Amino acid sequence: MSLQSFSPQAWFEAGYQKMMGSPASEFRFIPGETFMSTYVEVFLMCGAYLTVIFGGQYVMRNCKPIQMATLFRIHNAFLTALSFGLWVLLLENVVPMLYSDGPFNAICASSAFTQRLELLYYINYLTKFYELFDTCFLVMRKKKLEFLHWYHHSMTALLCFTQLEGRTSVSWVPVVLNLGVHVVMYFYYFLATFGIRCWWKKYITVTQITQFVADLTVIYYTLYMDATYTGPHSSSGGCSGDRFAMYFGAGILTSYLILFIEFFCRIYSKPAAKVASKTE
Repeated sequence: MSLQSFSPQAWFEAGYQKMMGSPASEFRFIPGETFMSTYVEVFLMCGAYLTVIFGGQYVMRNCKPIQMATLFRIHNAFLTALSFGLWVLLLENVVPMLYSDGPFNAICASSAFTQRLELLYYINYLTKFYELFDTCFLVMRKKKLEFLHWYHHSMTALLCFTQLEGRTSVSWVPVVLNLGVHVVMYFYYFLATFGIRCWWKKYITVTQITQFVADLTVIYYTLYMDATYTGPHSSSGGCSGDRFAMYFGAGILTSYLILFIEFFCRIYSKPAAKVASKTE
């Protein structure tokens, strides 16, 4: 039995061939041709999302909560498995690249945006639209909608699109870290549907904050290199990718970091604040 038999990438390509009727190696993301490959489509989908959730809140204001426990359980189990699968596939492609090309080329060279990664980025991008159902479940259950929640969901779909269209070589860094966090997060939500309350709930937010710090450390470095690179072909910059996509990504991730820190302080510092007030 060959080592390829144990390769998740080989399994994925075989499944893709059966499902799509064409080899995975033939996939190309072509703006205007590939499904959901234009800004118009992304903005329309995000606009529909915001209309549905806020319209749904209005409709549900005088209704009893609808729990839909089984559907919510299936939803979270599916996203846990999907996130884990994509995470493994990305690692299988990224780790050899890091080893053979080195960290700098892995985040800056145009060769780092491979055809295999392009397909995985595209699937991850489409997944962000499915994740919008997270909010629909909250609306039906009449849970509070935090600004952070709907802003993060809608903007992440746009963020993934800009990086895919802009072919930013550093894309794998935030995608790999985000998928790793999502495995843990959706597994937690899955357990919660059974009434299991895990002690590590707040550490999911800590992990998300850590993720954004790591993302931005690498991304700010690529922006610095892009601005100061003076080597061969310096007119094209030091790191590969569309300039708008690179700076837009840095801006959105910076806003996420600020909002998640604010959320953590507001939610998890309350008990400490109450204890302090009682002792004064």
